[in-house]
Amino acid sequence: MARRYDPERRTRIIDAALTVIAADGIAGLSHRTVAAEADVPLGSTTYHFASLDELLVAALRRCNENFVQALRASGLFAEEGGGERGAAEADLAGELTRLLDRWFAGERGAIELEYELYLAALRRPALRPVAAEWTEEAVALLSRRTDPETARALVALMDGVCLQVLLTGGTFDAPYTRVMLERIVSGGDA
Repeated sequence: MARRYDPERRTRIIDAALTVIAADGIAGLSHRTVAAEADVPLGSTTYHFASLDELLVAALRRCNENFVQALRASGLFAEEGGGERGAAEADLAGELTRLLDRWFAGERGAIELEYELYLAALRRPALRPVAAEWTEEAVALLSRRTDPETARALVALMDGVCLQVLLTGGTFDAPYTRVMLERIVSGGDA
């Protein structure tokens, strides 16, 4: 029997891993469950990903890419290349609040999936560099609108807000979040 060329198989396996994690958590992830979800032979998952950590790294990296694309598509960086930094900071807190509000108004499961993978780095050292990449990419993007220290503080606050909403089952408090983000952007003067 001739071997079938399937250039999209690796991508399908990653997508299937994300589907399994979204449904059953990381505890439900195995080469077998991913192979079944992707409708590929079990050997395909182990061929592309020798360990579950390798598969989790690829899944977290995909989430990172999706998040960065969402940030770029948000319109937060339309003012790049020109003007004073103060003008770029003008309503950064409001724009970030609207972005978070849109995320929470959408499919909450996607945010839960991303944070489950992100927090898995606490127990899985292989994921730590990829989790750090997420933070660094977000800081780099926000540093286009403010200084790097402020960008890092904004990312930390947004992470904290998201985690609190997810862990408590609460709702996103946009007015409070905006005030806190404004304080960071203004250096505590708001």
